[in-house]
Amino acid sequence: MRRPLSNALADRPLFFEATPPAARAPARRGQEHFEKVAELVRGLPRVDLIDVPELVDENHEGRPFYRSGDIRDYAGALQTATACPLAINKVVAHLDSPPALEAWARATAARGILNVVLVGGSSRYIPYPGPGVIEADRVCLPVLQAAGGRIGNIAIPQRAGEAHRLLAKTRAGASFFTTQILFESASALATILEYDSLCRRAGIAPAAILLSFAPMIDEGDAEFVRWLGADIPEEAEREILSGDEGAGTSRSVEHSLRMWEEVRAGLGTGGSEVSIGVNVEEIMPKHLEAAAEMLRRFARAMDSSRPTHGSG
Repeated sequence: MRRPLSNALADRPLFFEATPPAARAPARRGQEHFEKVAELVRGLPRVDLIDVPELVDENHEGRPFYRSGDIRDYAGALQTATACPLAINKVVAHLDSPPALEAWARATAARGILNVVLVGGSSRYIPYPGPGVIEADRVCLPVLQAAGGRIGNIAIPQRAGEAHRLLAKTRAGASFFTTQILFESASALATILEYDSLCRRAGIAPAAILLSFAPMIDEGDAEFVRWLGADIPEEAEREILSGDEGAGTSRSVEHSLRMWEEVRAGLGTGGSEVSIGVNVEEIMPKHLEAAAEMLRRFARAMDSSRPTHGSG
């Protein structure tokens, strides 16, 4: 029996970000991967939410190319097959206007997809037609709240002033944040502690923050996650990629678990009230089994820790 998302967000939430098939991929291959993902989720110790990202590229003018097509069909089928709460990511910058976003939110809720992660455009230098994330949160909140859903956003701990952005997005209705993929713990710990302090001073309850990790097994993975916007310190890359490639999953998992423990310990020392959790990303379909191993290890580690805010 899966616990309600509201309960999970307050107590060590564990998410799985499952990559949807590319729109141009053969239907048979997409179906095979879908069945593997569904079987994996059903067999895991726990997954509190499946997050399906929107795969979208931009040209130099910021115009989108949706590599995954409309992910709502895939996400809805996955939700039915696993009976697991589900969220989809939506890049709001590419929509025509706030009313277009509201129409999208209503159509999405009508299809039984009640939780969304609203994402901004990839460049701050492009004048996108759609709303910014804070405005998007305010537009979608009443629609999704009325249906029993929740809004999430992305956190980028390495970005200057991020804690203040998180506070503004929390005020606008965000219930949780998933970070960019992390390969060092210091920036996440500092951002969460500052965010916790800002929320206390503002007199508002902080949203949950989920630290995102992903298996990185070879140099191609390192290049891809950098393209996604993640920072990989040289020391972390050497630690994960050195040695036998067959042991890459184990090294990647151990590195991620250590970062989780460092953040958890630091927040416990600081008396933080922020509920923290983990979001495991399947960055490529070939890494599904590696992501499954990471989820299993995190489930064991998180469930053996005390269920308190700030300590995981």
